[in-house]
Amino acid sequence: MEIIAAVLMGTALVAAPGGGASLATDEKTKVILGTATPGGGFPLYGGVVAEVVNATDPSLLIEPHNTKGSTENVPLLEQGRLDIALVQGEVAYEALAGVGRPPSDLKVIAAMYSTPGMFVVRRDSADRTISDLKGKPVAFGARGSGLVILARYVLDGLDLDPGRDFQAIYLDRAGDGPAMVLDGRAAALWGGGIGWPGFTAVAKEGGRFIAPSAEEQARIRAKHGFLRPITIPAGSYPGQDAPLASVGSFSFILARPTLEDDTAYRIARALHRGEAALTQKLDQARETTAANTAAAAPRQELIHPGVLRYLREAGVVR
Repeated sequence: MEIIAAVLMGTALVAAPGGGASLATDEKTKVILGTATPGGGFPLYGGVVAEVVNATDPSLLIEPHNTKGSTENVPLLEQGRLDIALVQGEVAYEALAGVGRPPSDLKVIAAMYSTPGMFVVRRDSADRTISDLKGKPVAFGARGSGLVILARYVLDGLDLDPGRDFQAIYLDRAGDGPAMVLDGRAAALWGGGIGWPGFTAVAKEGGRFIAPSAEEQARIRAKHGFLRPITIPAGSYPGQDAPLASVGSFSFILARPTLEDDTAYRIARALHRGEAALTQKLDQARETTAANTAAAAPRQELIHPGVLRYLREAGVVR
């Protein structure tokens, strides 16, 4: 993928559709945003972020690009082939902490939303617990998705393994999972978060959710303390009449190490000013706030300097 440099070239204006003027496309700061495979939550979220940021700050042009997901986004950012990218919490944790690899120099642009992991099954399924799914075909998501990494951590906390204890199915496209559950090719679909398209598709057909029990959550967190308890409010999915408690983490918008401070500053400012618009367009984006960015970042020094400058100006951090 071609590296697209961020440039601002003067102040020439072109006529806007509704009258007035706007910056010509070639004069905007182009920012390539890596998302994931079509049909999943990341492309949906990335599209909304691009729409809101571009409308809030006309000097920016966020361009979403589909990728294989979080596990591809990290090396693409490190290579400078993406400017910013969506990275699931567990993948971000491993990269920034240096789990199984040297620590990455990627920087946090924003906290996206929390992602509690769980399964969804058909309404007529006899399965009620995670143990009930053992030995059965389960769609764990696209191979490059961070949700697959979350599944490994959650199941490892229960002394389970996707490949050993389940008939693990890995998808080429995240959007293929719901149909596999609904037509019986898979007993369950793994996913996470609020408003996740895969869960919505199955829930519309009467799907039921299977999350770790309170005892299981305690076991998982005892082994993997970076995971946090997260509750999905009732009504977050069709037919979901009770809260769902699980464990997970915040996903992040991360930046390549060389992203210019001014560009990061303007993205952070646009996201903050556009918080109400984000929430209006996408329910799970209500967690994309400046306050959550400051709170969810593992360490303050991992926040991009340009973002940190804006957060200080906005009074979010000292």
